[in-house]
Amino acid sequence: IDNRGHGESQKLYDPSRYEASEMAEDARRLLDHLKIPRAHVMGYSMGARISAFLAINHPSRVATAVFAGLAENMIKGVGGGPEIAKGLEAASIVDVEDMGARAFRYFAEVTRSDLKALAACIKSSRVKITEEMLAGIKAPVLVVVGEKDDLSGPAEPLVRAIPGALGLTLPGRNRINAVGDKGYKSAVLQFLHDHPLGLAKS
Repeated sequence: IDNRGHGESQKLYDPSRYEASEMAEDARRLLDHLKIPRAHVMGYSMGARISAFLAINHPSRVATAVFAGLAENMIKGVGGGPEIAKGLEAASIVDVEDMGARAFRYFAEVTRSDLKALAACIKSSRVKITEEMLAGIKAPVLVVVGEKDDLSGPAEPLVRAIPGALGLTLPGRNRINAVGDKGYKSAVLQFLHDHPLGLAKS
């Protein structure tokens, strides 16, 4: 789905409209609208946070969850928000000096995203997801991160926080190129094959 501020969804410029817990409610409302009682859920980066809130707040709606592009820092928090927002708001990518912010700006331009909406999104308050909250997730979970993705943090601390979770680190991959990695795709397909109804494989 296109989250608010992204893709073809409505563009909002108020940071308070982008809290991950509320965006998880968007996903829940979509499931209601489509009359889907329970779904396999996968999110990358911000989408992983949204998926986590959905699994925590509406456990009966989540059959399985894949949290990708965000691991330990889902718990610790991701820094660099002000720099990324500044990079998105810059007149040109050549004016963006911070390398992390430049990567975000490049990706936003390549995907023809609304820079102002993404800046508002990155400025939103980020309610921390605690280990206690993660410990209550009942659905099978797969955590996937690129080995060189510093913004995500390592997979293992998040895997340890979620009962029965599995983890995969993609060798040599960073935040950008992990998304299309064949190992990521095949691992997700195998995970869904092993948990077709959200149950552990017997």
